[in-house]
Amino acid sequence: MKTTILPAIYLTLVMTLLTGLLYPLAMTGIAQLVFPKHANGSLVAVDGRVVGSEFIGQDFRSNKYFWSRPSAILYDPIPSGASDFGPTSDTLKSLVEDRKANFIRLNHLPSHTAVPAEMIYASGSGLDPDISPEAAELQIDRVAKARGFNAEERQKLIDLVESHIESPELGLLGEPRVNVLLLNLAVDAMNVSRK
Repeated sequence: MKTTILPAIYLTLVMTLLTGLLYPLAMTGIAQLVFPKHANGSLVAVDGRVVGSEFIGQDFRSNKYFWSRPSAILYDPIPSGASDFGPTSDTLKSLVEDRKANFIRLNHLPSHTAVPAEMIYASGSGLDPDISPEAAELQIDRVAKARGFNAEERQKLIDLVESHIESPELGLLGEPRVNVLLLNLAVDAMNVSRK
């Protein structure tokens, strides 16, 4: 019995040390050296105060801001995930119809407007930080009006949205997208410069 138990105990201790301590420390060290911004959460700071992360969506409700994709978890990163509603769920259908109607109404769009899917469906993680360029463009008039922008400032807002469009990774992975947090911070900076 000693011939099987002792090697099993030694192997457990060695593997715990290797995979539970040494490997995580090595990977953390390499990440800090090679990708320090990403390893530390890609945090975004304004005037020395952290206001969010580039990779975690936030809830922007004010008309002065571009809105993020809906979240089934209310943008809480701890229980990251989607809702439990299936494609045949009446609750999901009602949620989607309400989100679409609200998006059209609050952005003062024609009733036949095709609302981008990400503005009516929550993402799988509930934390998607990006929206499509189309979704951002549909919100320009609402944001410009809420901030009291004139025609020239509205055009600057359009240019700002276009400058924040990110291409697919490596030119082929994913879709063009706009990071909502970074765009809203740029809009705030634009608003400050008007004074």
